[in-house]
Amino acid sequence: MTRFIPIIVFIAIIVVAGWRLAVPREEQVRSTLVGQPAPEFALATALEGKPGLSSADLAGGHPRLVNIFASWCLPCIAEAPLLDDLARSGIPIDGIAVRDKPEDIARFLAEHGDPFDRLGNDPNSAAMIAFGASGVPETFIVNGEGMITYHHQGPLLPADVPTLRREWEAAQ
Repeated sequence: MTRFIPIIVFIAIIVVAGWRLAVPREEQVRSTLVGQPAPEFALATALEGKPGLSSADLAGGHPRLVNIFASWCLPCIAEAPLLDDLARSGIPIDGIAVRDKPEDIARFLAEHGDPFDRLGNDPNSAAMIAFGASGVPETFIVNGEGMITYHHQGPLLPADVPTLRREWEAAQ
């Protein structure tokens, strides 16, 4: 009987590992920067005629929504109409374009709307990583003092808009 103990232990490890992979503790990776100042960064413009974006721009006394996106990102296309609606309703939105080309960004914005007041180019994902984002799209709310108050991982869905509006109002 003792000769089966290693096999039983091995099977138990496999079962526990498989269960943890199938049922993660948390479905989203949360930014540890919520409640912290926005990271220091300065991005050149991603599109001619539109200002770039820096951390100083996020500490101007009014809350800002920061959307990290890419023209090659399919979920970014899906959330674009919601961002346009939010911008039209008066929520100021800044964008960070990750690993993208100006001509692709211009095409994306022409086809799917341009809600961005400022648009920074993040060719090496440095700003995205500094924000603690795990990919695109991700959305942050930064209050007027430059503190990150909210993080939404993944594409915005219509059901997320009330929460986003509430968090933006709370950041004022």
